[in-house]
Amino acid sequence: MQTRRHNWTKSVLAQQLKARAYESTVLAQSNFTDTLPAPQLPAAVLALRDEYTFGFLGLAAEHSEYELEQALLGNVRRFLIEMGGDFTFIGNQYRLELEDQEYFVDLLLFHRELQCLVAVELKITEFRPEYAGKMNFYLSLLNDKVKKSHEQPSIGIIICQSKQRTVVEFALRDVNKPIGVATYTLTDTLPAELRPFFPSNEELVRRLDAVTAALQGPAVGPR
Repeated sequence: MQTRRHNWTKSVLAQQLKARAYESTVLAQSNFTDTLPAPQLPAAVLALRDEYTFGFLGLAAEHSEYELEQALLGNVRRFLIEMGGDFTFIGNQYRLELEDQEYFVDLLLFHRELQCLVAVELKITEFRPEYAGKMNFYLSLLNDKVKKSHEQPSIGIIICQSKQRTVVEFALRDVNKPIGVATYTLTDTLPAELRPFFPSNEELVRRLDAVTAALQGPAVGPR
């Protein structure tokens, strides 16, 4: 369904399968159930993953938030595919102002199906509870000063290098804006002990070719 919906190529589909995108979506942490109306909830849940794979960035293990942001900007198309397919890019370091003070959202996206702004904050540290409060503040400003009248309330996604699931749960418990917390990894390789159980990208593409050929039926030669 996701392949047809987002027009994924075979190579993109293979990468999504290898990254276990469905499993990551099921495990994703957010407060969407408590903060979004029922009609928006299914699409919002599908829009968030528990972990994003940024192996295409080629970053060193030690990197700054600026380097992470710049690498994502240089690979916007791959980044949006990894985010899930229904996102469009608006800008980076998106400026907000309140009482003569400036605030900047790392990345501002728009989700086509949800019809809402999506603020993305990038953190190279483990998740901290104060990140949720800061995102809640940004979403209030976006809703008041940026959101158009026909759009739905904004959603926030905090992407950290790591997280403690219980800490995330408590940090989001009483937050009244929809926020999801995810992690990222810079490698798309599986641990050595798991590799025998997962085919390579090339093998996945070969199998997809075989399935496609089978569905199309035997080729009809010239008469």
